[in-house]
Amino acid sequence: MSKNSRRAAFASAAASAGTEGPRGLMARITALPRLVRDVLTGRFVEISRGRLLLMALAVLYIVSPIDLVPEAFLTIPGMVDDVAVAGWLVSAVLGATAAYLAWEGSTPASASADDPRVVPGEILIP
Repeated sequence: MSKNSRRAAFASAAASAGTEGPRGLMARITALPRLVRDVLTGRFVEISRGRLLLMALAVLYIVSPIDLVPEAFLTIPGMVDDVAVAGWLVSAVLGATAAYLAWEGSTPASASADDPRVVPGEILIP
C-alpha cells in the first residue's frame, strides 16, 4: 500500500467516524470498553488479543516520555514517530470498532445480555 493511499484511507476513515449517525465517534468511543471485554472473554474473535495488546502498547508509547526518537534532540523527526504510531492507532481503533459495532448489531443476544429485564430463550411451537 503506497503512502498516498494509506493517507487517503486514514482521512476517509477519520471523516466517516463522525458522520455515520448512530455509529459515529461517540458510539465508537462508548463501544471500546465492551470491545475490550468481549475480546478478552473470547466472544468477539475478529480482533485478536495480540492486536488489542498492540493497541494498548501504542497508547503507552504515545503518552510515555520515553521515545525511540526524542523530540528534545530531533524536533521534527522526533514527532514523526509519535504521529506514525498515533495514525496507526486511530486507524486500528476505527477499524476494530466498526467491525465490533457491526458484529454487535448482528447478534441479538448481546443487546439483551446487559439488560436484566430480558430473559434469553426460544419460542417453541407445539
